[in-house]
Amino acid sequence: MPPVRAMAKQIGASQKRLKPILDLVRGNRVDDALNTLSLLPSPWAKVVAKVVQSAAANAENNMLMDRDALRIVRISADQAKPLKRFRPRARGRIGRIIKRSSHIIVVVDEEGEEL
Repeated sequence: MPPVRAMAKQIGASQKRLKPILDLVRGNRVDDALNTLSLLPSPWAKVVAKVVQSAAANAENNMLMDRDALRIVRISADQAKPLKRFRPRARGRIGRIIKRSSHIIVVVDEEGEEL
């Protein structure tokens, strides 16, 4: 069976902020990953956990895979369109502020199969 994926778009966190969270759960089983994410203090861990749960639900309901055998094959945060804002600075000038955002992609597959 092909691997199953879930995506969360326009998450208000930068890739740099999400990378340590994603590195903790990459390659783990889905249940272990959700346990790890529930213990992290970062508010973005809850967002990542929702995407992992969504990928597991997609695999279970759409592809009839066993939830206990699911493993995170690939998890990444890709750059999304940033918000551009401006702040007043000295002498009538402006300073540009770029608020970065990202897309989170989670791919899960059963443990017996390798890509």
